[in-house]
Amino acid sequence: MQELWKLLSSPRHLIVFEAAARHRSFTQAARELNVQQPAVSAAIKQMETSLGVALFERSHRRVALTPAGERLYSDISTALERILTSARAVHQRGRNDHVTLSVSTAFAYYWMVPCLSQLHDQHPDIDLRLQTSDREPDIDAEGISLAIRRGNGTWPGVHAHLIAPEVIYPIAAPPVMSAAREMQQPQDLLSQRLIHLEEPVRERPTWGQFFRHYGIKDRPPTAGLRLNDYALVLQATMAGEGFAFGWKHVTQGLIAQGLLVARQEWSWETGAGFYLVWSRNTPLIPQAQRTRDWIISVAALDGDPAVR
Repeated sequence: MQELWKLLSSPRHLIVFEAAARHRSFTQAARELNVQQPAVSAAIKQMETSLGVALFERSHRRVALTPAGERLYSDISTALERILTSARAVHQRGRNDHVTLSVSTAFAYYWMVPCLSQLHDQHPDIDLRLQTSDREPDIDAEGISLAIRRGNGTWPGVHAHLIAPEVIYPIAAPPVMSAAREMQQPQDLLSQRLIHLEEPVRERPTWGQFFRHYGIKDRPPTAGLRLNDYALVLQATMAGEGFAFGWKHVTQGLIAQGLLVARQEWSWETGAGFYLVWSRNTPLIPQAQRTRDWIISVAALDGDPAVR
């Protein structure tokens, strides 16, 4: 950096040179930078003296870059564009006017994304950034505005509002469900191909727990497709790979579209729920408050969430 300072005299000269080279005019560069034209000429002259090479060919009415000037302009313009991009990102972060929502991939795809047009129509100024995660993030440590968590609604350091009680029922693609029309009771699922969700970090209900809920002591088949993300489970189910768990709040839209069929009479209410959470320690900015209230209002259309 000391050598760069010696060669260029002042970092300000880089800005002046870039503007003059881009416009091919000292006068237009001065106008853009809100300085006098002699100041631009002096800065370019100092650069040329420090570098020991002419950067511009000067004539009465115009200036043109020399080969050395062309080489320098190519590198400087690229570097300054990258610096500008970085500065914009840092400035945006410093303004802290965006809203980060941390959710699972399936919740993002099948609950949040279908509703985004409503959010944009009602609150066009909100800069919402969806962040998918396979774990429950520390919202204070990671600077997250809002998050969706599964549990009982009681976690240290956060407020929680119930978005949906956990209601699970078996789902399958229409052809698969039609082929299994002889099923009369939950136990009959033991003879079907089952898709298992095995997330690496989050705890999720299992087929074994589902069968025990219905008093079925037979062990569920160990064969079947095993996936570590619920969005993949839903894709595999729609592709006809077998029966899977259908979380009501995520799958009801797919069922309404005819992409999945559910045996809702075999619903299992686990006692857990899915909650919108936000920090007790860091106040929400106004945009995050409005996003929170909007999510709660949309969720209320599917039930009567309770505030904790």
